[in-house]
Amino acid sequence: MDQERLNNKILFEETPPLKALSVMAIPTVISQLIILIYNIADTFFLGKTNNPYMVAGASLILPIFNVSIAFANIAGTGGGTLIARLLGRNRMEDAQKVTAFSFFFSLLAGCVFSLGTLVLMHPLLTTLGASSETYPFARQYATCVICIGAVPTILSMTMGNLLRNTGHAKQAGFGVSMGGMLNIILDPLFMFVLLPKGKEILGAGIATALSNYVVFTYFLVVIFRIKSPVLDLSPRNGLPGKEEIKSFFAVGLPAAVGPFLFDLDYIVIDRLMSAYSDIALAAIGIVLKAERLPLNIGVGLCLGMVPLAAYNYSAGNLERMETFLSLTRRIGTIIGVVSILLYEIFAPVLIRTIIGDAQTVALGSTFLRIRAIATIVMFLSFIYVHFFQAVGHGNYALFLAVMRWALVNIPMLFLLNALFGMYGIVWSQFISDVLVAFLSWLIYRRFRRQQAS
Repeated sequence: MDQERLNNKILFEETPPLKALSVMAIPTVISQLIILIYNIADTFFLGKTNNPYMVAGASLILPIFNVSIAFANIAGTGGGTLIARLLGRNRMEDAQKVTAFSFFFSLLAGCVFSLGTLVLMHPLLTTLGASSETYPFARQYATCVICIGAVPTILSMTMGNLLRNTGHAKQAGFGVSMGGMLNIILDPLFMFVLLPKGKEILGAGIATALSNYVVFTYFLVVIFRIKSPVLDLSPRNGLPGKEEIKSFFAVGLPAAVGPFLFDLDYIVIDRLMSAYSDIALAAIGIVLKAERLPLNIGVGLCLGMVPLAAYNYSAGNLERMETFLSLTRRIGTIIGVVSILLYEIFAPVLIRTIIGDAQTVALGSTFLRIRAIATIVMFLSFIYVHFFQAVGHGNYALFLAVMRWALVNIPMLFLLNALFGMYGIVWSQFISDVLVAFLSWLIYRRFRRQQAS
């Protein structure tokens, strides 16, 4: 048995569950926190201009950026979880073919997405609710982050997932963390030193794009230095088999639908909130980023759990698979409780660190305190989506994603907005996720009964 296969066997099959989850999840949680910091960094530094139109312009780009995440999920989640399951069956050569297929799929998707955004920039931004005041800022930011930066962003996300699902969580976590820290350093440099006043959002966009290129380069170097047969990016060994390609898309496409629907949810929120005022739009834009702290931690836990669950599911060790899911669920719930308490106490302080405008701070603080209540049920909703992706049941993951966003949350936004106005928009998340979390648990219970029979 070669060294890499032995290391995987020890980590995935023999290491005590809590220790194995820690090895996989801690670097991922740290990287998710850094992702959060650098996502907020642009908003934080833009807030220092005390220009709510500039902040709103950057917030409008989030749905477009989430489309790049969707493409990365097709390759990163679809390919990464498949690789972990193939490793659980000791099919190393098939896993290598999936690695190369994932990489080149990401490259093609990034090129098409960048060009499409460039060509359709004006209708995209106006559809998202850009006003005459916010449109110029949104266009500058999108040009850098999407048109120039989408290719390295999608490739970096994909390669990070491939590294993580082959047991290299530390390298994956470091790469993402490095990119986030670099973005934080470059933001003020480009915004307040190198570019003239009034071009701060362009500086933020340049800093973000440059950081993503550095991360992409780092991941390439790491993969070539590891010299793992599974992480060989060369297509010379041929395409995966039909069953592997089918499994790739069976999990990858549902994993992409989630961000698309999440994207649609943000579009609806922005559109509904923009009808009230640009201040309300700026406030909700800040809140949608500020609330991500516990959720990014939860995503990090889930991403750490996914390779462990996938490997043991394929290896037939369902008891160990269940242990990893249960541990992740308990830890995530504890984090959710603590986060709710902190948000309720420190919401004004948090909003004020991003922007000094008094109206935006007051409105954003109220929005954040309401949205924070949903933290636990949001985590309990998406943990099962990650689990079903891990075990290759993309149909369950797709059903839960469609139920959560298209059939529950988005209709709830329109309903509560009609009934209660602006604050109904903010309360919709909690009400929706209570329903979806319960449904997710019912579907998981059915899945376990099927496995036991």
